[in-house]
Amino acid sequence: MKRLYIVRHAKSSWRTPELSDFERPINDRGKRDAPFMGQRFSKYRVESDLIISSPAKRAISTAKIIAREIGYPVKQIQTDQHLYLADVPTLLKAVTCLKDTMNDVMIFGHNPGITEFAETLSGYRIGNIPTCGVVCVSFNACAWRDVKRGSGNFEFFDFPKKHPA
Repeated sequence: MKRLYIVRHAKSSWRTPELSDFERPINDRGKRDAPFMGQRFSKYRVESDLIISSPAKRAISTAKIIAREIGYPVKQIQTDQHLYLADVPTLLKAVTCLKDTMNDVMIFGHNPGITEFAETLSGYRIGNIPTCGVVCVSFNACAWRDVKRGSGNFEFFDFPKKHPA
């Protein structure tokens, strides 16, 4: 069985308008939400054999924060330039190329592609993965190459605003 955690980056800052979209950092809310979601993962014993992220500053920062919370070595996070603002076919290609020794994988990316990807794999209507939200999809497959549109089983959808302080 394969399990994919599809994570949208934490809330980003628009404080410095001269920064490119790629360079935008996470803002104060993002710095609060990412550890919170990482703690939720840790509480429910979510583990990951691999974390792969868009290299955009807000995505990789979110991945690093969550990795620390779940005990995943930050230095082992992989980035893939193709995940920056990726569409469904690009995200699907990234997943189907994963090594089959990896069973639980987290992928960090951006909307609208990340929401469309989760919906495409699971057939579950989400509408929008908010910042720092995660959708978990499992697959009754031994190989990532067997992951296809509609082949996933929706496991859960969680996000920070689902848990008011």
